[in-house]
Amino acid sequence: MIAFIFPGQNSQQVGMGQALADRFAVARDAFAEADAAYARTGDSGRPLSSICWDGPEQDLQLTEITQPAIVTASVAAYRVLAGHGIRPSFVAGHSLGEYSAHVAAGTFAFADAVGLVRRRGRYMQEAVPVGTGAMAAILGADLSVVMQACQEAAQGEIVSAANINCPGQIAIAGHAAAVQRASERAKALGARRAIPLAVSAPFHCALMKPAEQRLEPELRALKTSRPSVPVVANVDAEPKRDGASSVDALVRQVSAPVRWEDVVRRLASEGVTTYVEVGPGNVLTGLVKKIQPDAQVMTFGSPENLDQVLAACSISTEK
Repeated sequence: MIAFIFPGQNSQQVGMGQALADRFAVARDAFAEADAAYARTGDSGRPLSSICWDGPEQDLQLTEITQPAIVTASVAAYRVLAGHGIRPSFVAGHSLGEYSAHVAAGTFAFADAVGLVRRRGRYMQEAVPVGTGAMAAILGADLSVVMQACQEAAQGEIVSAANINCPGQIAIAGHAAAVQRASERAKALGARRAIPLAVSAPFHCALMKPAEQRLEPELRALKTSRPSVPVVANVDAEPKRDGASSVDALVRQVSAPVRWEDVVRRLASEGVTTYVEVGPGNVLTGLVKKIQPDAQVMTFGSPENLDQVLAACSISTEK
């Protein structure tokens, strides 16, 4: 059984999707569709495709550009696979990637997603003044230790688990001073390392509530359809099989932790043995290998990966 998994923020890279667009019309059309949707969101300046392919990197790292850019590169890659007849049994995405997953499942339109995630990025960036929040990766500690460290270090501020990525890798987020205290406390409790993350905002914690409140009416106004395949959500690792529950999960996701380890374990429990990371980078590939070492895991973000994916999915390149 195959699952497509879609990357989130920090998987972006200059040039992403260009080789696919050069070779496949469906990928080229996806970038053109995204450019049109992106232009409708306001003062857009350069086309989104130009920023994806030519950079500069500092522009691509701006959250309100990063988010639609990653969704676009991911959907372009998905459409290439779909054009070759590959159909997953489940889809999922890490944080932002859940939007790509829903586009792949047909829950809502690609053009709607591009505009929505651009605003999502803007709302998340504006929710917390620069310098107020922070994130850190806690390595070599289980969730109970991280939760204890956060509870003991909060001191009236916010700090909590934000990304529960895989065994021994959990990101925390919150007020900058509280994140620093929790990092030190986690190390005292036995964590191997605590690494500050270079992020523009403290994602997936209670400080994101203002962004959630701004995004919620837009999400609830989306025209949705029943997903063609179940989408396993970040917030509860449950497969979403209708538009309403899909939207509810995306609303809650803004300020709730990403339970990626639980997502992968749920996919495995449903019978998934092959995971294809669809879009830029290979972050999720590494995480899945740590969660399900026996799984077959591969990436698809450029043409040279196509034959491997086709072979793994028992589909010949001639089909």
